[in-house]
Amino acid sequence: MITPEFLKKGDTVGILATARKIELATLQPGIKLLESWGLHVAIGKTIGKEDHQLAGADWLRATDFQDMMDNPAIKAIWAGKGGYGTVRIIDRLDFTKFKKNPKWVIGFSDMTVLHSHINNMGIETMHALMTMNAKTATPEAIESLRKALFGEKLEYTLPSHAYNKTGKASGELVGGNLSVLYSILGSKSEVDYKGKILFIEDLDEYLYHIDRMMMNLKRNGYFDGLKAVIVGGMTEMKDNDIPWGKDALQIIQDILKDYKIPVIYNFPAGHIKDNHAMIFGKTVSVDVSEKGSKVNFE
Repeated sequence: MITPEFLKKGDTVGILATARKIELATLQPGIKLLESWGLHVAIGKTIGKEDHQLAGADWLRATDFQDMMDNPAIKAIWAGKGGYGTVRIIDRLDFTKFKKNPKWVIGFSDMTVLHSHINNMGIETMHALMTMNAKTATPEAIESLRKALFGEKLEYTLPSHAYNKTGKASGELVGGNLSVLYSILGSKSEVDYKGKILFIEDLDEYLYHIDRMMMNLKRNGYFDGLKAVIVGGMTEMKDNDIPWGKDALQIIQDILKDYKIPVIYNFPAGHIKDNHAMIFGKTVSVDVSEKGSKVNFE
């Protein structure tokens, strides 16, 4: 896998919206954060634009992303907000120059489309908080983003969880938002799961939807070749009038119970304030014991 150049003081980070609309004022804490690290900021054409829910028409969001990919002065692209809509522009993008001069693409949730698409090109990406989250993110999450951007080592030590499955594994980290991963199955953006360590998280889904998505992945063999699974935040889940009977983690535990691989639950990443940075495409090692878990980015 190709690792884009890490940032240094004086570099420029581009901020744009690939999906849901967002105003510049909402991004100010994130902009100030970058500036406090000695970085410059370029604001995309999509910030402040509106096309119903979206940050401008598809062509505008695609053009904004394309311009930042092709601009050699911009060293990283940071999503201002998620939502839904990145999949509507992915096939409009030309990655020819990006492949020759890759840069960090940063975000989570709907940005899973770009993570998977770019990881398939053999290029690493950064799963981390988005610009709008800077105001509410924990200091630990913010520090993890700084470390990731400037190339400092990422390693996480976690407390034990009742559902964890013990074991050790090493492999390339892939994944992201479960609903988005599910939505791109069968497309050219679908990530290769074989021999990988899969991270999943989700937000605001009905519990039976979580079961349906996990069952689809299981029945199609996506879990068969995995080295390990890391489960992040399963946040603000919904239930029907007649309860499903399991919470999200119990659903996942039930479906993964027959696989002889380590599984980590409640990893601090996803739609939570404590959303720690991870590098997708990077080889990671996981060590899960009764005492807790360790995740090291090599």
